[in-house]
Amino acid sequence: MFKALASISALLASVALLLVGHGLQGTLLPLAAQQAAFSDLAIGLISSAYFVGMVAGCLAGPFVIRRAGHVRAFAALVSLMSAAVLLHPVYVDPVAWFVIRVISGFCLAGFYMIVESWLNEAADNRNRGMIMSFYIVVLYAAMMVGQISISFVGIESFVPFILASVMVSLAVIPVSLTTSTQPAPITIVRFRPVKLYQTSPAAFVGCFLVGLASSAVWTLAPIYGTQIGLTTTEAAYYAAAFIGGGVIGQWPFGRLSDRMDRRHVLLGLALATLAIAGAIALLEPRAPWMATVCVVGVGAVLQPAYSVAVAHAFDHAKASDYVETSSGLLLSYGIGSIIGPTGASIAMQTVGPSGLYLLVGAVQLLTIAFVLTRLFARATPAQDMKRDFGPEATSPVGAVISPEPGHAAD
Repeated sequence: MFKALASISALLASVALLLVGHGLQGTLLPLAAQQAAFSDLAIGLISSAYFVGMVAGCLAGPFVIRRAGHVRAFAALVSLMSAAVLLHPVYVDPVAWFVIRVISGFCLAGFYMIVESWLNEAADNRNRGMIMSFYIVVLYAAMMVGQISISFVGIESFVPFILASVMVSLAVIPVSLTTSTQPAPITIVRFRPVKLYQTSPAAFVGCFLVGLASSAVWTLAPIYGTQIGLTTTEAAYYAAAFIGGGVIGQWPFGRLSDRMDRRHVLLGLALATLAIAGAIALLEPRAPWMATVCVVGVGAVLQPAYSVAVAHAFDHAKASDYVETSSGLLLSYGIGSIIGPTGASIAMQTVGPSGLYLLVGAVQLLTIAFVLTRLFARATPAQDMKRDFGPEATSPVGAVISPEPGHAAD
């Protein structure tokens, strides 16, 4: 195990450095936008812009990587992302920030593709699950560290933007100095939403709805925190707690879905999310510890739904379609994520901070209704047709992780 991890240590170091900077941005930007007197709608649109860039990166990124090669594309994308961070305090304008966030989302999508294709190349069937799971842990841990680091630097000056840019820039060094062999050219697949829907309607629609709800909480949690009276530091921990809850819930709910119809798990997760979101919207807990406990609960039952939905799609997909399936479902998730922050910001501007969780609850009602219709439309797949759950193949962070990479070229 240690030998396998040592061979990818440079990649993991780059992931950690860049995601610390990215996590810092994720908390910093909505708070800085609020301080600059941007409207709730403007903050929502800026948050959505990041996912516009992510979707564009998923579609165009493979062509950039194939043209320039992994190392040169990596250096270019990370350098562009670092420069984009520094433009925020230079142009304090909602339109400018929208464009900058599109650029950042595009760069991060390419970053994920390069790192994950490299990790897939370094792994084999004996250690792929371990390597990818370790990667997911590093990714989420670094993002949480970045989110809470805002508590040490504040948002009153340009210093946190510089620190975020520095962390992103440092991510170039480990990969630039690595002696590891570059992976084979990245696989380019088509996005065929009709085929994806026909293969697994519950997975396709489920990923879209999870993206819609999850992106709203992830991007607007700092704003929600300050609006209910939390300090900047408390709001940073509140935002990080949502990611932490998702990490906690991934494995148990994924393993549960191996033992029963995954749609039943999706239904249960939607019901649990509806209950917690509804309670938050009605009771509006403002004590920092209570608010944080609640958002951990939301993260623990909302975020794993993506992984369960993707695993459900794999149960019905052909082995030769695994890469296309995972990439297509990520795009479905990304399209939903574009809508979520803007929709939530409108709700918060209309009814106050509770509008965030009212939107999350409304999305869960749609999820429940759709999954129920699918339970009557298609029988439960036979147990021997199901593929064991693995968060390394189903986490919404990149576009090239596949459960059985060896089948990608079939």
